[in-house]
Amino acid sequence: MRIVLAGATGTISSALVPKLLAAGHEIVGITRTDTGAQRLRAAGVTPVVADVMSAEALLTSLEGQSADAVIHQATAITRTPARHRDLHPTDALRDVGTRNLVRAAKQLGARRFITQSFFLGYGWRDHGTQPLTEEHPYAELGHGAFDHHMRSLRSNEDQVLGATDFEGIALRYGLFYGPEPFTRKMLTLARKRLLPVPRPAATLHPIHIADAASATVAALDRGRAGEAYNIVDDQPADMGDFLDAVAATAGAPTPRRVPGWLLRPTPYLHALLVGTRIRLDNGKAKRELDWAPQYPTFRDGLPTALA
Repeated sequence: MRIVLAGATGTISSALVPKLLAAGHEIVGITRTDTGAQRLRAAGVTPVVADVMSAEALLTSLEGQSADAVIHQATAITRTPARHRDLHPTDALRDVGTRNLVRAAKQLGARRFITQSFFLGYGWRDHGTQPLTEEHPYAELGHGAFDHHMRSLRSNEDQVLGATDFEGIALRYGLFYGPEPFTRKMLTLARKRLLPVPRPAATLHPIHIADAASATVAALDRGRAGEAYNIVDDQPADMGDFLDAVAATAGAPTPRRVPGWLLRPTPYLHALLVGTRIRLDNGKAKRELDWAPQYPTFRDGLPTALA
């Protein structure tokens, strides 16, 4: 396929681009900078310099081109969000950016559109011990400042899954880890003994970036139109155990425990690292995409961050 990839220089795309090329696909990568274009060209990708937040600039940059599929992996997350407003640029990409990419897909004549969604669209709260399937209510409102994120996640999925001009698929990725910037930052903090563990700690559901990438490639061929898929490890992670494993991977001492209430001045970070308990069922992705994680748990995948 000829694929237009938005967010082509981002975290997941670092693992996705080599897998797409290895599968024989041709990639046109959208980046906002000339430096990004140079990186893409060196990787065997045809670069297009454009901002997906500008519909006119995006459509003009793709004028006269065609594609079989569009993959939306654009985010604006450069570090772990601590406050709600840290996610607002990514919220805009999930809303307005998706709208512009949908217009681009129609202009390109694309027959498939895969969009990056997020497991915490089920809610930054305690969901109990039962794993959530894709049938569970998603992006519900009524949760204060989190509604800003929920509206963007809902807008993203609605625009793609409800489209009639192409086959739309949403991949609800877990928390990325592996050979990527956030994990490496945690390894550095652990070595400096600056990676405390809140008590109590949240339960989140991770996904290795290589497994997120392989699921995306599988969805190109086997994903069903109008469907969302949970793309997560086989097991969730208690964040205390996860951060202990990060420290062990870094060869650092076990992180110290601190009271969770210390994070209350940053409500988003408190909800993420203390208040959320979420487990997802990845059975639908395994059945329909013929996919399974190479790294079933974070303990299997964390050592790859040292590469």
